[in-house]
Amino acid sequence: MNIFLIGFMGSGKSTSGKKLSKLLGYSFVDTDELIIDRLGMSINDIFRHLGEEKFRENETGVLNKLVTEKNLVVSTGGGLPCYGENMDIINRHGISVYLKVSPTDLYSRLSPGKYKRPLIKNLSDEELMKFIEDTLSHRETYYSLAHHTVTELDVDLKELIKVLSG
Repeated sequence: MNIFLIGFMGSGKSTSGKKLSKLLGYSFVDTDELIIDRLGMSINDIFRHLGEEKFRENETGVLNKLVTEKNLVVSTGGGLPCYGENMDIINRHGISVYLKVSPTDLYSRLSPGKYKRPLIKNLSDEELMKFIEDTLSHRETYYSLAHHTVTELDVDLKELIKVLSG
């Protein structure tokens, strides 16, 4: 069984995923890191030189490879579930968990390090909040298809394991 953590950038997918994988004895995988390894450049450089569409195509390629493996906790890129049939692929090949965080909390998390994230690095503070609200509103359609939704800011991983087991 694979567990796919989905949610907006800054929702805690990588942090929670690493902890969850240790508790379960699973391997942890971050799709962004796999794409960096695959293409040999940073996410910022991929967006700058190849564009978002090429990045999304690579996300799908990585996802299709991951679903052939077992016992993984996968931290997906924030937009991965919203591209093509990716959310359906995730739900057919594992358990999906949406880490739901409010726009205000996402703003607090993303603002200090936004220069590291290609979709938001050039936005003013006001533009960042609007981007989060608008993008989250669109993506919520896909995120809401997850098998489970976790809304607590600090995910209680032992409780999550109980939910996933039951």
